[in-house]
Amino acid sequence: MYRLLLLLFLIGIIFSNCTSNQKIAALKPAPDDASPLVYDNTASFVSLPITIQLKDVENQLNKLLNGLIYEDNNIEDDNLTVKIWKLAPITLENTMEGKIKTILPLKATINYRYGIDKFGVQLYDTREIKLDGKVNLLSNIGLTNWKLNTKTELKSLEWNDSPSITIAGKSIAITYLINPAIKYFKADIEKSIDDGIKQSLDFKPNVLEALEKICTPTEMSPEYESWLRIVPVELYATDALLKNNSLKMEMGLKCYIETLIGPKPATKFDKNKILLKPVSKMPDKIIANIVAVSTYEEATKIMLKNFQEQEFGGGKKKVTVKNLAIWHKGGKMVIALDLLGSVNGTVYLSGFPQYDEATKEIFFDQLDYVLDTKNKILRSANWLASSYILKKIRETCRYSISPNLEEGKQIMTTYTKNYSPMPGVFINGTIDGIAFKKIQLTNKAIIAFLNINGKVSVTIDGLK
Repeated sequence: MYRLLLLLFLIGIIFSNCTSNQKIAALKPAPDDASPLVYDNTASFVSLPITIQLKDVENQLNKLLNGLIYEDNNIEDDNLTVKIWKLAPITLENTMEGKIKTILPLKATINYRYGIDKFGVQLYDTREIKLDGKVNLLSNIGLTNWKLNTKTELKSLEWNDSPSITIAGKSIAITYLINPAIKYFKADIEKSIDDGIKQSLDFKPNVLEALEKICTPTEMSPEYESWLRIVPVELYATDALLKNNSLKMEMGLKCYIETLIGPKPATKFDKNKILLKPVSKMPDKIIANIVAVSTYEEATKIMLKNFQEQEFGGGKKKVTVKNLAIWHKGGKMVIALDLLGSVNGTVYLSGFPQYDEATKEIFFDQLDYVLDTKNKILRSANWLASSYILKKIRETCRYSISPNLEEGKQIMTTYTKNYSPMPGVFINGTIDGIAFKKIQLTNKAIIAFLNINGKVSVTIDGLK
């Protein structure tokens, strides 16, 4: 009986070895427990030197400051009523001291009351005086709460004709009366200029609108379903300086930059959480740390394309890979290959993900059969466990992120080639290159960390 069982067992082995479709029943390595996707992202810093043409400030100021700019209807306090209108467009000039000189052409209607008030007798007459001239003001500049802030001082008021009235047929100069009255509306004109500049150059709506557009996830590759997402954290700004005919200031954006694979991700832009912080100095370059997030599901789709129409083996002993899955287990990647051909079943490979700088590919170092799989292979198909077959499979178990890197660079380059997020705003710069830093595994994805350096600048010219 014992010999009969042994004979039957040997016959079974012989027949199983001669069968064209052998079966592998390997033990599947269980993935680590799924947890929220958490990775060590490093903030990026994007320097944004901003140049604003003084002409744009002038245009915006003229839009806001029109018509009647001062009115005093109380004649009892100084025997004068005054109304002042802007007569012609305001002009702004740069002074050698780095201040803004404002020239405000104006016309004025002044009612002057004269007469006597003695012994209870009041004898008054009123004359209307129409004048035109210009006010010269000087403004110091700064930046406060997203707005260009000026401190304006009225320096002089020049009348085209000396103020005078005709009494009893005689022309009497009243410059000595009118000019002291300047003190009553001086502060109002100064405030009108300061408020107008502040309103005309309120950066917050423009900056937030531009940021919202830039932070909307942008598709880099339809084939790989890859997206670039920028998540802003803080904005920094130095004081504004007047140079030649331009206002210059340094702004900087602290943000997180991600590339994600899969469906279009949601934007993480929240204008209510963006802070503007004043600083004295700013780096003059982009220091960008990009996170490339490739979920195992999406990495599987990309890698599976490598196995299409490929056969492994030789002669009559060949297999093809019909399906593939990837997951994380104990710091390694597990790759499950569903085989069809001379051997049917699933084999499991395990290894450490690495990055090939030359080919811009993620590959798997020390990739080998999971022990239980290897034992099954050795018992059923020695040829599949050979170093040659394993080497060929290793070569195929990789996927290139070069298209993602190049497309990521091209996407960022579009923001540095006279990019205009809104009329009158232009962004220019250079991107030096993209360098790989490291790979981190999570329970849900392979995370590649990249570094970008470059420079960028923003010019405001022709602001609507």
